[in-house]
Amino acid sequence: MSAQKKRNFQIEAFKHKVVVDPKYAEKTWKILEHAIHEIYNHNASGLSFEELYRSSALLRFYLYIFRNAYNMVLHKFGEKLYSGLVSTMTLHLKDIAKSIESAQGGSFLEELNRKWADHNKALQMIRDILMYMDRTFIPSTQKIPVHELGLNLWRDNIIHSGKIQSRLRDTLLELVQRERTGEVINRGLMRNVIKMLMDLGSSVYQEDFETPFLEVSADFYRGESQQFIDCCDCGDYLKKAERRLNEEIERVSHYLDAKSEVKITSVVEKEMIESHMHRLVHMENSGLVNMIVDDKYEDLGRMYSLFRRVPNGLSLIRDVMTSHIRDKGKQLVTDPERLKDPVDFVQRLLDEKDKHDKIINLAFNNDKTFQNALNSSFEYFINLNPRSPEFISLFVDDKLRKGLKGVSEEDIEIVLDKAMMLFRFLQEKDVFEKYYKQHLAKRLLSGKTASDDAERSLIVKLKTECGYQFTSKLEGMFTDMRTSQDTMLGFYRSMGSEIADYPTLVVHVLTTGSWPTQSSPTCNLPPEILGICDKFRTYYLGTHTGRRLSWQANMGSADLKATFGKGQKHELNVSTYQMCILMLFNNADQLSYKEIEQATEIPALDLKRSLQSLACVKGKNVLRKEPMSKEVAEDDAFFVNDKFTSKLYKVKVGTIVAQKESEPEKQETRQRVEEDRKPQIEAAIVRIMKSRRVLDHNNIVAEVTKQLQSRFLPNPVVIKKRIESLIEREFLERDKTDRKLYRYLA
Repeated sequence: MSAQKKRNFQIEAFKHKVVVDPKYAEKTWKILEHAIHEIYNHNASGLSFEELYRSSALLRFYLYIFRNAYNMVLHKFGEKLYSGLVSTMTLHLKDIAKSIESAQGGSFLEELNRKWADHNKALQMIRDILMYMDRTFIPSTQKIPVHELGLNLWRDNIIHSGKIQSRLRDTLLELVQRERTGEVINRGLMRNVIKMLMDLGSSVYQEDFETPFLEVSADFYRGESQQFIDCCDCGDYLKKAERRLNEEIERVSHYLDAKSEVKITSVVEKEMIESHMHRLVHMENSGLVNMIVDDKYEDLGRMYSLFRRVPNGLSLIRDVMTSHIRDKGKQLVTDPERLKDPVDFVQRLLDEKDKHDKIINLAFNNDKTFQNALNSSFEYFINLNPRSPEFISLFVDDKLRKGLKGVSEEDIEIVLDKAMMLFRFLQEKDVFEKYYKQHLAKRLLSGKTASDDAERSLIVKLKTECGYQFTSKLEGMFTDMRTSQDTMLGFYRSMGSEIADYPTLVVHVLTTGSWPTQSSPTCNLPPEILGICDKFRTYYLGTHTGRRLSWQANMGSADLKATFGKGQKHELNVSTYQMCILMLFNNADQLSYKEIEQATEIPALDLKRSLQSLACVKGKNVLRKEPMSKEVAEDDAFFVNDKFTSKLYKVKVGTIVAQKESEPEKQETRQRVEEDRKPQIEAAIVRIMKSRRVLDHNNIVAEVTKQLQSRFLPNPVVIKKRIESLIEREFLERDKTDRKLYRYLA
């Protein structure tokens, strides 16, 4: 297709000169001024666009007025139209101001609200009439649009009128005050008046209402808070503060600017909470500590929610709570009475932990910073007691030995998880390992463990927490128990009828290193037992080459059948040591302590405990001694108790032992722990130096501590001694110029 030829257009001037009436502008303005007066006098103000269009007469009137305004702008009389509008509106607004000023009492706001509504309707109609001016003349001359002009004139002539401005502010503040004191006010009217101020501009709302509102509110709450705190306890005060805060939030939602919420709540928070928070927290008989002690979850939750709104509020609660927990925990772990019963001691720790966990969960929104503070507090005071590792192990031993029978697996897991929680707080986890190994060994060898699954579950938890190295020996103990069962089956199959006349023997073969065995002197076993023991030794060494067996009589037990004076027969469950003692009485009616000691060669401490259990425990006293006393002396004489009776056929005679270790035993355990730590510290030093090659003393101490803190906190003095030992063995050397600098020797 060929391109169409472009045409050039021209706009030509009128050929005839248009003559305008010199009085046109004045006449036209008079028509428009009359229309504005009619609008303000309510002759047209109630008519909407729809009503105008339905009425042909009114429509013609509207079009007539609009056309006149249009023509004035078109004929360059926009300035006259605009200035005339300002003058006319100002005149009407001054009359309106007088009407509002004359309103008395409660009708003041109602009159203001009514006039404001009328003004808005009038302003809407005027803007419609002057639409052409609003869209053409005003933008080109950068004048204020009609609607905004109407608002500004209302602000200047009404709101900022000398007789209205202060009266309006005082009236609004008085209504707020009356509402705060419990009166019911016209919230709809308040909402309309406040919205008027917002419509006039944020600066009007802020200067004429919000700023004085906040100042008056601060004074009000300052006085009220002082009054409350002088007569209320902490819980009641917090309820009142919370109620006031909610009232202000509700007030904003009903008739204030939404942006005022942050400002007014800040005033309430500062005057009612921040200014008194130290006094509230430490208030006698009702402060934070009392709430914690009395488990007042609702009050604690209210304190948390209020204090979190102010600077340093939560840190204050956290610090006071931490101080309280540490003080209470310190009293618990250092009270000699509490230390007498290790199981009760640990249970009290768990009760305290449960109590504060519940508070943090229910009242403190499960706040992690509070949980961390709680954990830090427990770690602090648990490690104040050097026997905490032993006591926690004893607690586990008590539960796994007897306390969990008939309990569901879920409950077992809960108990074990709680024990593990305390274990995590221990700084000397290797000490716990020592005791746990001893207690586990006793449970396994005596068959007194309540649940193998529970035992294994705890070992899995320990392995997860501390690694394989921590639990490898514990797992080895279970392996030995399974292997021993197979060994005994093989022994009895191979011996057959050859051992039919011997006592029944059950042997647990324990791997040295996995079990807490001690090099205790072997006691003299009864001849009746020695025969079967020798046969087992011959069998075992014949099936396993390169091994040695040594009997651990201190870890065994025996079942004896006994007949007493009146022919009463019982089966006695006793320790191996007790069995050796009782078998002596098959050939003697009376034996002295010295004779028993010489015949059995049982260590003195174990011998006294065994005799004390056999002769001094009521209901278990299968022996009697002279003279009768609670303690065993070296000059005592012992007899079979012919008068022994029991309702049970099977009688368990336990060995009297201290639930806790005695002081010498404690020292021995501590010494073994310290010896075990030496190679671990040396290994850590070598690992560090091998990777770093050159390092100063302080950094070595810091690195070693960091590596080993999951098991124990090494003493810097011990670290220094191990460094010296490594230097002597030429793993390390000192720098020739700087004696605090060490070098690794490959």
